[in-house]
Amino acid sequence: MKVRNVVLLILCIIVADQLLKFYIKLNFFAGEEHKILGEWFRLHFVENEGMAWGWKFGGGVGKIALTLFRLVAVIWGSFLLRDFIRKKYHKGFISCAALIYAGALGNLLDSMFYGLIFENSDIFTQNVAKLVPFGHGYTSFLHGKVVDMLYFPIIRSAHYPSWVPFKGGQDFEFFEPVFNIADASISCGVIALLIFQNKFFAKDHHAQQAPITETNVVAEENNQ
Repeated sequence: MKVRNVVLLILCIIVADQLLKFYIKLNFFAGEEHKILGEWFRLHFVENEGMAWGWKFGGGVGKIALTLFRLVAVIWGSFLLRDFIRKKYHKGFISCAALIYAGALGNLLDSMFYGLIFENSDIFTQNVAKLVPFGHGYTSFLHGKVVDMLYFPIIRSAHYPSWVPFKGGQDFEFFEPVFNIADASISCGVIALLIFQNKFFAKDHHAQQAPITETNVVAEENNQ
């Protein structure tokens, strides 16, 4: 797979992710929701300080640690992707790695810079944030909140059966998490890797073994 194609894939995901996040941040107040396709697809603006899908990790210190971890992972991932391309790994495998890389980079940009360039979105005053001069935003470097908006409550108004441990009788909703394009990119990359891993690595193994087999055949013919 060519470097140009990998870069183009990553750029498409980053641009789409950031454009949608900017649109939501500059036009929605925190908690605002609009139906897009009936009841099951909505834009619902939330911000989270933690990992993908709204998971949190250790307060303010955890936030810095998580952002730094993302930064190290993206830098390391850049070298890994280059190595995968140079060694001509399976195109599907490289594409999955690029999806994961793009998703991590997309959320990293939020954490690093959104706190520096946006006003705070306050759920109580229901204000719509504005862009501000760099460094005059709602928080400092590395403390920005990740913008989420994609919400698919496909099944609502249901209840867990009474026999289900811990959740029996409680409300049930599928699909509950609010996420963004970067989260979806990471998830698609990981899921595709798990589903097609045998195909990806089996083909690479076959490609590596083919030249050796051909060499052996030529040597045998010469010996005859």
